[in-house]
Amino acid sequence: MNIISANYVTSFNDIRNFDIEPLPSIAFIGRSNVGKSSLMNHLLDRKSLVKTSSTPGKTQTINYFLINGFFYFVDLPGYGFTHAPVSVKKSWRQMIEAFLEKKPFLQLIVQLVDIRHEPSKEDIVFQQLLKVNQIPNILVANKADKLKKSQFDRQIKLIIKTLELTTPPVIHSASKKIGREELINKIAPFVQSG
Repeated sequence: MNIISANYVTSFNDIRNFDIEPLPSIAFIGRSNVGKSSLMNHLLDRKSLVKTSSTPGKTQTINYFLINGFFYFVDLPGYGFTHAPVSVKKSWRQMIEAFLEKKPFLQLIVQLVDIRHEPSKEDIVFQQLLKVNQIPNILVANKADKLKKSQFDRQIKLIIKTLELTTPPVIHSASKKIGREELINKIAPFVQSG
């Protein structure tokens, strides 16, 4: 699959107000500051279509991007640590839960974890939520550029064991251009043109 075009469409802070063209959707989620926006920009071969920030919790709405004119990438708010007030974090969680309940033309969720660390409690809970709800998903072990190659095997085994995965995660780094083709090839079967 080639990414020919990618355009920002709209944002929602309440998915019940969903009012855009119903097209297949691929959603991206992970802990705050796991590199979700950088991964999406890498996949789209754009520098800053999806806004990035070094501050955790930058994404505060559900953001839709139209890809190749026939499917969406959906940028969901990060879960876990942020400096946001408790009330704001609660609203983000409710937003994510409402999205998963409504599943507006959702075909696949791409969940990101930081390859350097053991998956967090939130990572585990979200992966279990996907399994219970039988939502197709791909796990990405992100920030591979920040880990020594000698540590890869140990960390990948830890991620697989902790999250009880049946297939290994996609190893990704936006800065080192690792994992783009593999991830696009895994996403491609979930979207169809016309």
